[in-house]
Amino acid sequence: MSTVGEFGNAEDPTQDHEFNAPIPPPQDAPKAATRKQVRKEQWMVLVKSPGAIIGALIVGFWVISALWPGLFTTFGPDEFVPAGPRVPPSSEAWFGTDGVGRDVYTRVIYGARPILIVAPLATGIAIVVGTLLGLIMGYYRGLVDEVLSRIIEAILSIPVILMAILVVFTFGKSRPVVICTIAILFVPAITRTIRSAAVSEAELDYVTSAKMRGESGLFIVSREILPNVTGLVVVELTVRLGYAVFTYATLAFLGQVGTNVTTADWGIDVSQNYQQIVRDVWWPSIFPALAIASLVIGVNLVTDSIDKALKS
Repeated sequence: MSTVGEFGNAEDPTQDHEFNAPIPPPQDAPKAATRKQVRKEQWMVLVKSPGAIIGALIVGFWVISALWPGLFTTFGPDEFVPAGPRVPPSSEAWFGTDGVGRDVYTRVIYGARPILIVAPLATGIAIVVGTLLGLIMGYYRGLVDEVLSRIIEAILSIPVILMAILVVFTFGKSRPVVICTIAILFVPAITRTIRSAAVSEAELDYVTSAKMRGESGLFIVSREILPNVTGLVVVELTVRLGYAVFTYATLAFLGQVGTNVTTADWGIDVSQNYQQIVRDVWWPSIFPALAIASLVIGVNLVTDSIDKALKS
């Protein structure tokens, strides 16, 4: 027979003896551990995705080509091959030769380097700046948010390529200028996306709880909100990388990069040879164009797979 004491149920350890109220249950696993498990499951979904595998192979091939082009060809990008000029694709020259007798296949391999220097650097800068601005605007709001939002809307109203040409024409065609130009053009779109996510996160209970604990704004933004929008940041990174590849190739095609015209570059090679298509000399421009398309497709396959994994 149970005995009820003066201050509560003596046999029930879940009862508070002073107030005769239930003791709160033990806390769940820390948020960091839960987040780690979720990311592990998402990673497993990603690595099993056919799209991610195919995309990674395509991007990986071009990355290796940019780093070690000698693995895939024995000629130099400006070297004249024995086949002679304007030779169509054959066993002697897989992708044919251009108008001066250079091997198109070799120039396609070497042409991966400029675009895979500019595009990732520009995308990385844009992601860092855009994420920082988006988090600040989404959490603090107020006058700063209003002013920056109007500036972002103004920039987004101008076509990307037109803005890029104006900036490069004004400040020069050097590689650092091109990288910074592409980065600046992508910052507004990234900022707007991250800001929207940060606004939603800032209204949730865990942020309110952090405020009640007296945590600083910097702590809340960096330790509470940022980990919960990391997936969106990764998706933005991969999406903007594809856009950066296309933007750089377009600028190169229009002659708005400081690369020497004899240097192997996909955009420049397309620009120099596309008029020969009407003369049935299609290979010097088609193969570099296909290289650009394949890289963008590879990046987009990885992007789609990441997005599906994060939503799984």
